[in-house]
Amino acid sequence: MLSTTKSKTVVGLDIEAGSIAATEVQANGSVQVARHGVSPLEPGIFREGEVSDPAALGEALKELFSEHRLSRNVRLGIANQRVAVRTLQLPAIEKPDELETAIRFQAQDHIPMPLDQAVLDWQVVGHPVSGADQLQMQVVAVAARRDMLGSVVDALRRASLRPVGIDHSAFGMIRALQQAQHATVGAANYVATPGAPASYEERMAARTAGSDAVPGGQMPTSAKLYCNLGDMTNLAVAQGSTCLFTRISGFGVEGIAQKLAERRELTLEHARQWLVHVGLESTTETIDGDVETVTAAREALAEGVGKLADELRLSLEFYAAQEGAVAVEGVIVCGPGTTIPGLVERLQRELGHPVVIGRPNGLSRLDDTSAARLTVSYGLALGE
Repeated sequence: MLSTTKSKTVVGLDIEAGSIAATEVQANGSVQVARHGVSPLEPGIFREGEVSDPAALGEALKELFSEHRLSRNVRLGIANQRVAVRTLQLPAIEKPDELETAIRFQAQDHIPMPLDQAVLDWQVVGHPVSGADQLQMQVVAVAARRDMLGSVVDALRRASLRPVGIDHSAFGMIRALQQAQHATVGAANYVATPGAPASYEERMAARTAGSDAVPGGQMPTSAKLYCNLGDMTNLAVAQGSTCLFTRISGFGVEGIAQKLAERRELTLEHARQWLVHVGLESTTETIDGDVETVTAAREALAEGVGKLADELRLSLEFYAAQEGAVAVEGVIVCGPGTTIPGLVERLQRELGHPVVIGRPNGLSRLDDTSAARLTVSYGLALGE
């Protein structure tokens, strides 16, 4: 889930309850988006980040990849309650077999699932020095239930796709938004650190030497909260490109659409369209359409944004309470929810933190709706 097979052409694959997003990236000296596609998904096939119907998902994937002539090499993103990410602190260990033993031993106390029923992967992300000047290892460990992974791999194989890697969706989001150069909400601006991102080896060498400076820019002293506003709310705190904390909330834009659909007896797709049409900017009197539906959409959005703000606030508080937590300065959001007029501005007011919209440079030629939906899949295609 953290280390993948090298491939020149890879498709990042991001699946949500209502749609599939795929972005094909080619690396020939520089990274370029070769092809991409977004396809709707029938209700019930994918729920709360897990596959409910592998056969139906496999058929939908087959159609999407055939229509857009996408490469069969895919790196899939997963994000649900049966995936756990933890940062472990260990004494510096050089021998790989001893390191694996130490990680598995400590992971038993931090990963909330039996490790014999899970797939465990990890990556060394830092070498901090303890108070006694002893070199330590900071390791990000990821564990996922085997049965959950089995269902999604089954769907990929039914579509004749070749999984070259499975990644946590939050890691793909961070990679994608690290490339966001210009994203604004009102007067707020987010500008990425100039220069190319440092390689893993360069980052580790700089940290081992005790320096914050790395090739390609300066290591930030604070962290950012990244958030994908999709069917669920996928959150991650990262310092530079290093993920420090992740959390999945079952509530997202899809939950807002479901509430509107139930109130007005609409299909989910129709409800999603109404949310974008109504938004949170214009007064309801000036919006075209059925008055009762417009009013219901505005109410659902207002309630939903309040709940989203609570989820972000809870995540920030939970992260801040952890030992050694780095200060978080600002929130960067992506995903379908960012295309709803006024939603991010309202979220910023509710949250009381600067909130900006992130759009990767690699997707700059696409329309905003497509770029918003493809952000995570683009980051997944980039790999590590």
